[in-house]
Amino acid sequence: MDDWVEVGAVEAVRRARKRVIDVDGTPVVLFWHADRAFALQNICIHRERELVKGVILNDRIVCPGHQWAFDLETGFEDKVCRWQPTFDVKVDDGVVYVARTPRDTPRPATIPPEALPQPQPGSDISLH
Repeated sequence: MDDWVEVGAVEAVRRARKRVIDVDGTPVVLFWHADRAFALQNICIHRERELVKGVILNDRIVCPGHQWAFDLETGFEDKVCRWQPTFDVKVDDGVVYVARTPRDTPRPATIPPEALPQPQPGSDISLH
């Protein structure tokens, strides 16, 4: 079975800047940003809003629902330490392809320490 879904010519993807494609029944949003293509599951993991309706700010797609901002490359949302599923993208001979399966979600050990919840002053919570 082919592991990639053909999206279209690079020029067409570049002109569209963002579009939703179907990847084996999963809506995936493809963004063209900073001269690269990025693919994330279109439906936000938080409030099930469509990310295609969001805006890109500082290399993150901001969900139109509650403004969670997912890194375009990793899908990481640092304020809540959660990941939006992302898909590999490749360009071959001027054609853009998206992987049929999402990347593996990073393990908790890969969470940057600054992204972990911090105890509030006066709380009895210990985060060892």
